[in-house]
Amino acid sequence: MERRPKSPTWTTEDSAELYGIREWGHTFFDISAKGEVVVKLKDGKGTKAVSLPQIVKGLRDRGTQLPLLIRFGDLLRWRIDELNEGFLNAIREGKYQGVYRGVYPIKVNQQQEVIEEITRYGRKYHYGLEAGSKPELIAALAYMHDPEAYIVCNGYKDEEFIDLALNAQKMGLQVILVLEMPSELELILERSKKMGVRPTLGVRFRLSAESAGHWSGSGGDASVFGLNISQLMRVVDHLRDHGMLDCLRMLHYHQGSQIPNIRAIRQAVTEATRVYCGLVQEGARMGILDLGGGLAISYDGFKGATSASSNYGTKEYCADVIEAITEVTAEAGVPHPDIITESGRAVVAYYSVLIINILDVNRFEPARGKIEIDKNAPPLVRNLAELLEERQSNAKLSRDRVQEIYNDAVYYRDKLRSEFNYGKVGLRDRSQGEEMYWDIMNWLSTKLDSAGHDGSQMDRLSTVLTDYYYGNFSVFQSLPDLWAIDQIFPVMPIHRLKEKPTRNAVLSDITCDSDGKIARFAHSNEICGSLPLHDPDLSPGAEDYMLGIFLVGAYQETLGDLHNLLGDTNVVSVSIENGKLKYRREQEGDSVAEVLSYCEYNPKDLADRFRALAESAVVSKRITPTERKVIMGAFEDGLRGYTYFET
Repeated sequence: MERRPKSPTWTTEDSAELYGIREWGHTFFDISAKGEVVVKLKDGKGTKAVSLPQIVKGLRDRGTQLPLLIRFGDLLRWRIDELNEGFLNAIREGKYQGVYRGVYPIKVNQQQEVIEEITRYGRKYHYGLEAGSKPELIAALAYMHDPEAYIVCNGYKDEEFIDLALNAQKMGLQVILVLEMPSELELILERSKKMGVRPTLGVRFRLSAESAGHWSGSGGDASVFGLNISQLMRVVDHLRDHGMLDCLRMLHYHQGSQIPNIRAIRQAVTEATRVYCGLVQEGARMGILDLGGGLAISYDGFKGATSASSNYGTKEYCADVIEAITEVTAEAGVPHPDIITESGRAVVAYYSVLIINILDVNRFEPARGKIEIDKNAPPLVRNLAELLEERQSNAKLSRDRVQEIYNDAVYYRDKLRSEFNYGKVGLRDRSQGEEMYWDIMNWLSTKLDSAGHDGSQMDRLSTVLTDYYYGNFSVFQSLPDLWAIDQIFPVMPIHRLKEKPTRNAVLSDITCDSDGKIARFAHSNEICGSLPLHDPDLSPGAEDYMLGIFLVGAYQETLGDLHNLLGDTNVVSVSIENGKLKYRREQEGDSVAEVLSYCEYNPKDLADRFRALAESAVVSKRITPTERKVIMGAFEDGLRGYTYFET
């Protein structure tokens, strides 16, 4: 990314470049002239940039606490438009004879609001749903009533699942039962014969083409899903023997989620289309090619084939898919199939933003003034004090001297710790030595730019001087992919963006777990171990310092767990109507009583047990009856309260 010349004062343009918001924000998010993150929403009067801090203020005035998950239905609808219009344009320009009928995989975000929005808004494109389990199929059948849209049934299927799908087909819906394993075929044929329905069948094929990224195992020979070439041919022969080869309508494959390289996508489409053409030549009716998921988005803002980004956009993806299918079918003399994709992440990721507030900061604070050293202090403590004297002299340091002071300070500090462990140095002496060591590190960090340094030798400075910012959230509840697969999510302040950030920080959540932190960030066009942030004002009554964690609409809500019994956050959907903010579907996050009930506790029983303890304290005169009343009130308030830090 080409860097623009730096201005003498910090501007919102500097913040935009630092945090990469215009790269990962996909035009949906930007920074206002006031230095606040804005989201672009639209109503009948046009598009409006709405301030995220303004949204949060409106909710807090109404009594809603942070952390808060904000959903933007407009962004979901825009992504449905972008995907469908992308294929419509590519089909028109490529003179393609088939149609595009996308389906949304319910597993990516199963929330009722998402499914309702997709089925309602997607109807103009006959945009369907993909169900990978019986509960997902039941949800799909309740919401998807468009007879021209597809309901694709993936996953492993029992008799009840199959019967639901066949009954829906009887009622006029386009339901496709996809064979994930050869053994499913007999059960489907048995149930369809009993119910008098000729099923619409698809078959999932295990491609040899592999891709890169976290989900590369979804494709290739080692994939646990789908049929290999031999199993596929046995299915064809079995259907032919039973006079049901005309029921085989669709070939399906899934290359993996978040495919970073367009060449890998094109390679997979080419292989799958050749298999499709072979099935047509075998006598199968066919007509539909399902490419599965894989359309990537940029989590890191980089413009390359990284696991958190891609080297292509939606328009190129659509055009390359159409071109690859056209080339292979033309060579084989096979009509163009209708196309299905199961793009979930690319559709719904932008939909949700998590807003958190910073509760506290842990950092080294340099000593004020000259440190007084006792005349009987150990030699190592005096050695560190001598190094600090150079700071007080304000002498200009050369590059070699900076390195020398650094090396000496590390040596003296490490030896001081060793002598403490052998009982040669007391606790107060060690404390004073450690304080001087951190003071030296902080001082040297201010000299690196002017004196110059060898980055490979001085990298430790940036690590040891990183602050810990404690955020009011749980990684395990709200960002499970960050913990489980090291997923990068864009993180940045949502205000104060006209100010230069002066601290480098790692974010810690409020769980008691060393994994409960964010220590990998995409900024300045690279992956870094800390994030530039402003110094928050943590004094009573001061404005909260708030961060946004973006692109959390895919997978995160349902995968979250109850680590430390921190439950679902507060949720609200935001739109604009007649140019004014509209808050809809406000959902309170889990109360303490609710999360305890998930773990088989009975809140009433808990209160009764605690009341018995309080009464025994009254009887033994440790507390008064009035104090018991206050204590019980606090306990019951706690049961009703939010699981997160309440301000």
